[in-house]
Amino acid sequence: MADLPPDSDHAPTAARPPAGRARLRSGGRPISLITAIPAPLIFMCAGLSTYVGAGFAVALFALMPSTTVAWWRVTIGALVLLAWRRPWRRDWAARELALSAAFGIAMATMNVLFYASIDHLPLGTAVSLEFLGPVAVALITGRGWMPRVAAVLALAGVVSISGLGLDLADPGQRLGMILALAAGGAWAGYILLGRVVAAVGAGIDGLAVAAVAGSLAYLPMAAPTALRAVSSTGTLLAVVGVAVMSTVVPYALDQVTMRRLRADAFSLLSSLMPATSLLVGMVMLRQLPNAGEVIGLVLISAAVALAGRAPRA
Repeated sequence: MADLPPDSDHAPTAARPPAGRARLRSGGRPISLITAIPAPLIFMCAGLSTYVGAGFAVALFALMPSTTVAWWRVTIGALVLLAWRRPWRRDWAARELALSAAFGIAMATMNVLFYASIDHLPLGTAVSLEFLGPVAVALITGRGWMPRVAAVLALAGVVSISGLGLDLADPGQRLGMILALAAGGAWAGYILLGRVVAAVGAGIDGLAVAAVAGSLAYLPMAAPTALRAVSSTGTLLAVVGVAVMSTVVPYALDQVTMRRLRADAFSLLSSLMPATSLLVGMVMLRQLPNAGEVIGLVLISAAVALAGRAPRA
């Protein structure tokens, strides 16, 4: 975060084109169309893509471990991003490479832990617990009282969604809870590191390098069962679909929103994700929410509304 002014909502002023012709740049290429779309809408599309992909991933757990599915998700995403961006053409500073690699390891860790958690918990519950990581970021980085009140509301919503739906006497649910909370910690690191990667100008080129680093970091864990993904054409297509929907699309969109939102605002917009995951779980996996989850969604929606009114620098 040191590369951004502490009170800034955006990248440094010197990095922005003149008003009226503002363009977000990634890897030196202007992206003007997507910047005309409101950042919250982009974020919602990223969340929907992520959890539809996760819904498809659950079906693959019967064929290979969740860790292997998560590794393929990151690896295929890395191959797509490498082919698209060809980041080796860029002149990389050592700091950019190091930041991108750290970002990629945080991203891969978040994916591995999250997929392990949804092997034991309903999708919406796992996402709600994971959300404690972004809430912690909002509490630490927010300015003024509104982000903090919004973060408290979001936290109360997460507690309502997850606390009333878990049976802690069940060893599988206890393990799922621990994994989801650990994924939340990795998610917090992903937010903070990803914002720095976006700020230094690496953009989607940095995301490509990050995906490679994450894939290499977890290769030893996935290698024994990795070939199960190519056991049939249908399985391979499913794995590729999960990777594109859950890695390439949402993380590329994240690089846009991270450049346009402060870390606390990005974290609080993440509160839309539990609602998205609950909806996907209901439609794809027939996981119906209980009363605590409904109350939690109301609290989280209030948090998002309050965060939208928070004063900006």
